[in-house]
Amino acid sequence: METDCIKEALPSGTRLLHIGPHKTGTTAIQGALFAAKDTMPEHGVDFPAHSRHPMEAALAACARPAMMGDTVPTDKHWTRLLDAVRATGERTSVISSEFFADAEDDETIARIVEQLGGERVHILITLRPLARIMPSQWQQYVQNGLRMGYDNWLEHMLRKAPYEQPNPSFWRRHRHDRLVERWTRAVGPERVTVVVVDDSDRDGLLRTFEALLGLPANLLRPVPDAANRSLTLAETEMLRKLNVEFRGNGLPDELYSKLVRNGAVMHMKNSCSPTPQDVKITTPRWAVEAAGAIGAEMAGTIAATGVRIVGDTALLSAVPKASEQVPAAPRIAPEVAAQALYGALAAAAAAPVRHTAPAKARTVHQTSSKELVRVLGHRCLKKLRRR
Repeated sequence: METDCIKEALPSGTRLLHIGPHKTGTTAIQGALFAAKDTMPEHGVDFPAHSRHPMEAALAACARPAMMGDTVPTDKHWTRLLDAVRATGERTSVISSEFFADAEDDETIARIVEQLGGERVHILITLRPLARIMPSQWQQYVQNGLRMGYDNWLEHMLRKAPYEQPNPSFWRRHRHDRLVERWTRAVGPERVTVVVVDDSDRDGLLRTFEALLGLPANLLRPVPDAANRSLTLAETEMLRKLNVEFRGNGLPDELYSKLVRNGAVMHMKNSCSPTPQDVKITTPRWAVEAAGAIGAEMAGTIAATGVRIVGDTALLSAVPKASEQVPAAPRIAPEVAAQALYGALAAAAAAPVRHTAPAKARTVHQTSSKELVRVLGHRCLKKLRRR
């Protein structure tokens, strides 16, 4: 089913809540909105968040935990965002975080809607085909500590009911028909817009936001963000195997957040761009076909809810053509590995070093490698806590 483009903006004073879910263009939208933060008020629209992505506020609102080792979200994060939204008065405002899609129950969703303005709230949900979401979501889970390989992960998500291991959040986010139904129960179908993202139209999502908010065309512009790029298969496998070692040695989550995700991985993504020779994460045919069948089922259910749909829901069940080429073995380039290692070292060096009384000496050769990793990890964590 294909729908027409948006011909009329939402009513002035609307509080547009974009809930994602993940891997549906959320980072691009958040970057464009934040970049236009000072210009949009001229056209009656405010972006009240204090950062590009108010992740902690959304996690606190949904009572969800932080990413591995990150700052624990508290009610203060959510209250701060609510205060900023209320400060917009009767003007239109827009809030975007894919973590709102993690809200599990009707009571939580109803509370979020009421606190944001009740009848003024309009929900925006952006969707992409599952076949495109799965590889991107898997490597994102690996960046948060997942140790399971892609094929095994697909088996768990698609073939091993109840599909909750190792990532129960996947279907909470990406069973899109149930996501639409949950939020529709809170606000009614007339206050829900579903946008099916067309990957062949790179700026289409930005233009849709402009139309919904009544902004001039091309006010929202793409913002380059290397830190948001997906990892290649080799990069993901390197990180996954590091996760195995990390967990196997019992190192603290805070250390992972500081040195691995926000150190090694972040520096690697910012410093190294994928090349045509890099092996991409490839989804096996059986999983692509399974995703297409689920997408078709979800499209039918979403259409039956009566919400406004922008875009072609047939895209949700599209099955990409299988590649005839046999994928090469993934190999990490030396410069990529070097940048990852440097990122971890730079993150560790950023913590101030305090001199302590010397302990009883023991040479490195007298210490097992497993114990060395554990000791070094705890020393880095102490430095981070002192900071």
